Amino acid sequence: MDNPLEYNLTALNLGKHVVTANKGPVVYGFDQLTKLARDRNKGFYYESAVMDGAPIFSLFRESLPLINLKGFHGILNSCTNYLLDLMGSGLSSEDAVTRAKEIGITETDPSVDIDGWDAAIKVAALSTVLMGIPLLPTNVDRTGIAGITPEMIRSAREDNKKWKLVCTARRDGNRLTEASVKPQLVDQSSPLYLVNGTSSFVQFETDVLPGLGILEEDPSPFTTAYGLLADITSIIKKYYNY
Repeated sequence: MDNPLEYNLTALNLGKHVVTANKGPVVYGFDQLTKLARDRNKGFYYESAVMDGAPIFSLFRESLPLINLKGFHGILNSCTNYLLDLMGSGLSSEDAVTRAKEIGITETDPSVDIDGWDAAIKVAALSTVLMGIPLLPTNVDRTGIAGITPEMIRSAREDNKKWKLVCTARRDGNRLTEASVKPQLVDQSSPLYLVNGTSSFVQFETDVLPGLGILEEDPSPFTTAYGLLADITSIIKKYYNY
């Protein structure tokens, strides 16, 4: 059994709570896992699946009841953000990838970051969980950063702009009108302009809060570990009244 979704299903069927940092089960098995967890009176938590341990899913689950999420945009893949910064400092794309590998922020296959797949699955996860609109990464309009050259980055900076790999989703009722991952030029009026290095940022548009942003600066493995710990703590509080 090498399918992460199967691991999660097996654990719940055996009467275990599930805490995961894996995006795959959240996107490809959310309804199934959520229903099974409810039927077994067990927890299924996944805070670290997007933006490490930043409170994204728990924010909407616990602090924003009954709110209507209309859309979101931001930088969800910190690796590409770091690569673009390195290329802007003069490194070639190949050297930038090597540096990113050295500090451990690329996926096992860096093309997953560069081609926008990691960002696309995060868009799918947020749409599926927070908007209640199931979305697969293959249905996200996706363009990676392979076409962005150091020269393009330096030219943009001369105009006080930066290239960013921007994730966007918008809805009209129960229908997505946009789900995309694309390189975009942003200027100094955009909050994305100041998101540098390995940082991430997402801004939500809701019916009550038109612009609610969460910035995660320079995360580390401890950030992801904290998200897992926070989920375990939530399970203890909810299911064991501790």
